Amino acid sequence: MPVADLHVHTTNSDGTLTMETLPAAAERAGVEVVAVTDHDRYHPELEEPVTDLDGVELIHGIELRVETDEARLDLLGYGLRRTEGLTELVADLQENRIERARKIVSCVEDRLDVDLDVTFEKGVGRPHIARAVAESDHQYGYGDAFEHLIGNDCPCYVARDIPLFEEGVARLTEACGVVGLAHPFRYDDPAAALALTEHLDAVEVPYPYGNGVDTGAAEQAAEQHDLLVTGGTDAHEETLGVAGLDREAYSRVRARLG
Repeated sequence: MPVADLHVHTTNSDGTLTMETLPAAAERAGVEVVAVTDHDRYHPELEEPVTDLDGVELIHGIELRVETDEARLDLLGYGLRRTEGLTELVADLQENRIERARKIVSCVEDRLDVDLDVTFEKGVGRPHIARAVAESDHQYGYGDAFEHLIGNDCPCYVARDIPLFEEGVARLTEACGVVGLAHPFRYDDPAAALALTEHLDAVEVPYPYGNGVDTGAAEQAAEQHDLLVTGGTDAHEETLGVAGLDREAYSRVRARLG
């Protein structure tokens, strides 16, 4: 059973956990450490890189999408301190997220002839829109919304601004104690994604991929590039501890966070 879940989202981005509900969720899962890694955004209630909340060690982190010439990837930063460079970047990304959400919602409403209950604020993303579609009186559920309306290449999809890999790494490195690659086996070309870990501090290995995914290539990359191993549930709802680190593996990450 993992003691550290280092990939968790809250209502600050597209999750359902809050600072009030998170400790109980951690207790149910037997998790002692949680990294809050909301998309492209600081958590406003976390001022320190590492803090305690009702007996749970909380790491302030962030998940940042970046792109290369070949693909889009997600980076995880841990032990976040607010820096000018990262603050400016996430502010620009949040403004773009709001503008993008407005365009997607307008398209969906016109297409389905419905009114969607979406709040256009920082952190808004496609999951919020999919939930609103599922809660409307239309036939589409949450998954259907992604499959038929707002997923990539769907009629109401709108691209958003994404920083280049090099900029993302630079901004995160300035602000975070550890910067790693998230869920390498979710990408179309895991080998190409793992090759980029030579520029990072860590790679996410324990992750609820399902279907018996062999994570050996990530373990090999960690050994080859002397990387830390991170891991987590990628929780967007209330269940933690589906994946994560044991005490020994987490102690190595914690040592790098100071």
